[in-house]
Amino acid sequence: MPTPPTGMPLVPTPRAPQRKERADAARNRQRVLLAAEELFARRSVESVTMDDIAAAAGVGKGTLYRRFTDKGGLAAELLSERGAELQRAILEGPAPLGPGPAAGADSGAGTSAGTGAGTAADPAARLEAFCAAYLAFQERHLDLVLLSETSSPGGRLRKRSYEFWRQHTEVLLRAAHVPDARVRAEVLLAALSAEQVRHWTRNEGRTLDDLTVALTGVVRSLIGSPAA
Repeated sequence: MPTPPTGMPLVPTPRAPQRKERADAARNRQRVLLAAEELFARRSVESVTMDDIAAAAGVGKGTLYRRFTDKGGLAAELLSERGAELQRAILEGPAPLGPGPAAGADSGAGTSAGTGAGTAADPAARLEAFCAAYLAFQERHLDLVLLSETSSPGGRLRKRSYEFWRQHTEVLLRAAHVPDARVRAEVLLAALSAEQVRHWTRNEGRTLDDLTVALTGVVRSLIGSPAA
């Protein structure tokens, strides 16, 4: 399969165009999300009920359930908003996480084809940066991610954001000429699932720095050493 131009966004934007939200519905949605985020921060995610969220947001239960059928769906919406910043960095930001020139790079030297920057197109560096950034995101929002991924069977694979992460990982692996890129992308993301991150950080006491080094080694083993 042809590799997309490395200077262009690697995957579609995470949200498809939607019908414009009514002003009152948008206000209620934001009130619910802010109330939920505050309650989740103050108490454990498990102890907060949908009734608690409706009361804190000052909306009726019907209003809440019309937008969010359960706490898992609400958690997924919160994560979608919090993940938008990471997704923008992946699509538009500087290398190595994004496709653009490295921050502070001299655009006149050592350019790569189609990018205008020396390190902008390196898929191995981009994949290592993505794994580190995604791991940090998962750990920072771990309880919310766990709720959104485990609230229903196969929830992790059905999340809208999962397709974004999977496409991004697969395209970088293809750019590095890795065979079976789809399968290997899924395997790499499984290692970054919330349940796996929880086991490593809370049960085994592994640190983010330690895990980042280990995952960098996994990425390099997937891509292989560059030819001498």
